[in-house]
Amino acid sequence: RLFAWIYDRAEAGERAMLAPLRDRLVGDLHGTVLEVGCGPGGNFPHYPADAHVTATDYSDHMIRRALPRAAEVSATIELEEADAHNLPYADASFDAVTAALVLCSIPNQPRALNEIKRVLKPGGELRLLEHVRSHQWWRRWGERAISPLSSLLFDGERFDRDTAAAVHAAGFEVTSEEDIDLPGPPLRRILLTARRPA
Repeated sequence: RLFAWIYDRAEAGERAMLAPLRDRLVGDLHGTVLEVGCGPGGNFPHYPADAHVTATDYSDHMIRRALPRAAEVSATIELEEADAHNLPYADASFDAVTAALVLCSIPNQPRALNEIKRVLKPGGELRLLEHVRSHQWWRRWGERAISPLSSLLFDGERFDRDTAAAVHAAGFEVTSEEDIDLPGPPLRRILLTARRPA
């Protein structure tokens, strides 16, 4: 409950800064979309009107905060409590899967990616906005140093994961990876698109 409240307040402060990135992440997705770790619904206003989004979070407190936002947007948003490690959906159920600042927090990243791949249709896209490990040694040192504290305070969040490599290892074909510059701490963030091979 406390983390949901803190995250909601922090996201409100970042909303204008992250809005263009969220629009690039989900703004052209159509058909059936699974959003993993929707939090309080920051992506919801950016989906097209014809998207049918199943938005999940493991926290019922996040789901409650997301409910009013889901009702305010033009896309169809269905909210469900679900764990990314064990997604309660049939194989090849979704045209696309999205996650924003989620895989940096999930305890078992490879297992979650395998679940995402399972429920994604062959040829379907995975779209990620993530904190990831830096290429620069001095940033990597700082990310590694602060990750135990951030994990403790922010529900498992780590800044030292090589998420792009994990996506490759899960059998996805990465089609684009772009570093994102944002104000604030010198943490590496990326927009990544990958496909489940057909």
